[in-house]
Amino acid sequence: MKKIRNFIPSKRRLMQLYFALLFNANLKGFVSGRIYQGQSKQFCVPGINCYSCPGATGACPLGSLQGAFSADRSTLFYVCGILMLQTVLLGRMICGWLCPFGLIQELLYRIPTPKLKKGPVTRILSWMKYVLLAVFVFVIPVTYAFRDIPLPAFCKFICPAGTLEGGLALLANQVNESYFAMLGPLFTWKFLLMVSILTGCIFAFRLFCRFLCPLGAIYALGNKLSFFGIQLDEHKCIDCGKCLRTCEMDIRHVGDRECISCGECIDVCPTQAIRFKGGRIFLKENEISESPSPALRKKRTALQAITAGIMAAVLAATVVSCWNTADAAPDVGNAIGDRCPGYALERIDENGILSETIDPAATGTITIVNFWGTWCTPCIQELPYFDRIASDYADTVTVIAVHTHSVVDTAPDFIADHYSGSSIVFAKDYPVDEVGLVGGYYSALGGRGTFPYTVILDENGVIQDIFVAALDYEDLRSAIKAIPAK
Repeated sequence: MKKIRNFIPSKRRLMQLYFALLFNANLKGFVSGRIYQGQSKQFCVPGINCYSCPGATGACPLGSLQGAFSADRSTLFYVCGILMLQTVLLGRMICGWLCPFGLIQELLYRIPTPKLKKGPVTRILSWMKYVLLAVFVFVIPVTYAFRDIPLPAFCKFICPAGTLEGGLALLANQVNESYFAMLGPLFTWKFLLMVSILTGCIFAFRLFCRFLCPLGAIYALGNKLSFFGIQLDEHKCIDCGKCLRTCEMDIRHVGDRECISCGECIDVCPTQAIRFKGGRIFLKENEISESPSPALRKKRTALQAITAGIMAAVLAATVVSCWNTADAAPDVGNAIGDRCPGYALERIDENGILSETIDPAATGTITIVNFWGTWCTPCIQELPYFDRIASDYADTVTVIAVHTHSVVDTAPDFIADHYSGSSIVFAKDYPVDEVGLVGGYYSALGGRGTFPYTVILDENGVIQDIFVAALDYEDLRSAIKAIPAK
């Protein structure tokens, strides 16, 4: 007697591939090098899939949770509600069937090498993800939230999926060449950590999933109570141990917090004591025969074909919708709501003008563009506030101080005396013509001869606010908080 499973779902690997494609269906993003900003980005997809991946059609629930601590209460309730719903419905079945980064780990593990065997040590290491959940997802973000400073600590300091899907995917597109000038020690750390984790996945089954993933830790909390998943009929179980020996996760018994519901144990159970929960969706209870009738086979084939057709239609519709939405970008201009014109501004530091450039319209973060000059007293007086913002919001805001083309040679000494080591990115404007005193980028952004002049952009380079006056810290902080969260 052999239990017939996979009645409606396809093979698990195909389901993983399908959802990886569905969650990253913005194919145009890989061509344009831009992050999708359609309506679907308001929803958290199940599993780890970086918001900043050019193909991502939804938000990562882990990143959204960390950001929600610094947002309004309704946002926090919304994100927590989605996480609870995912956990109650599927638990860690999400890890085994839906998570794109889980698929990457399993494909790496298929590379022929000696493999790390599970045992008491790996079971102890599996508790690390709960420590990371507590410290990097709750304690640090909540602590900074009390200071009104959003800090998604796990995303910023650890997440290998973000580095791979977001960082490297954006850097791989030549339209984002200016991003390289912004890389520093933090990116180096995350890149090396990502390489280490992915390399480890070759030798240890789902290394990140088992030992480091806080989202898996959240889903694990509801694994036993979830509507779908794996369950054991203890009355049929003969304690032969075949299920535990077959499983490559660090489970102590079938369906516990480490079980990702892959279903491998179902095939090896000699007494058919293991089955999927939600049986009427996965299989009919009376379909337990090695040779189902022709009518039953026909019914099952038809249902699988219909399901595959619906899933293919959903994927195709998502790809088309994202492609069309990506085309609907704001016009380039200098008014609020316009996309900021891009330009590779030459950077300045205490040593002078650098060969490195930066494009204010393509930083991928909220960007504050402040036009100033060493000869402008109000400009000098407000720079400390920009410096404080650049430091306090280093992970989400880029501050670019653009010195007017006039007397730009005085800027390096001023930077050396007052802002050496500052988080502000200093740059210089370019002239309108050979003798122009007003910079071309200043004019392109609507400047009309008055300094200081500040333009605030969102993550997509769209102008959100314009100030023709000196600003203080609270002015800047209020302008940042007024930009809708992505």
